[in-house]
Amino acid sequence: MTEFTPFASLIGGALIGLSAVLLMALDGRIAGISGIAARLLPPYRDGTGTLSALAFVAGLVCAPFVVMAVTGQPVLQTVSSNLPLMAIAGLLVGFGANLGGGCTSGHAVCGISRLSTRSIVATVTFMATAFITVFVVRHMVGG
Repeated sequence: MTEFTPFASLIGGALIGLSAVLLMALDGRIAGISGIAARLLPPYRDGTGTLSALAFVAGLVCAPFVVMAVTGQPVLQTVSSNLPLMAIAGLLVGFGANLGGGCTSGHAVCGISRLSTRSIVATVTFMATAFITVFVVRHMVGG
């Protein structure tokens, strides 16, 4: 899926922004998936915000199927990567999100819009690390 899709991207970005605004306005919470997911797991689960966290995660899981039903276009893709390696990478991302005080959605979408210096620094760090990782994997490791 490498086509240039400005209209779909604009709509998707607007919906992400709208969901972040609505979550803050209606629930008083940041739309950071690491924090939302943490509210569903022990030891963080304390009963506060569990229903909204479940609804948010259910929306993430169901959204591709809704898009496929509405547009008729397949949005699910198969991944041919090494499953154990992906699991380790996911754990490292989770550890990094915890260490960084939030994930890319919390810092980049919500933090930057609130002009949080910490979120701006975190997002620049995330992006620089992503650029370096892609360069190393594609040009030095041969992925």
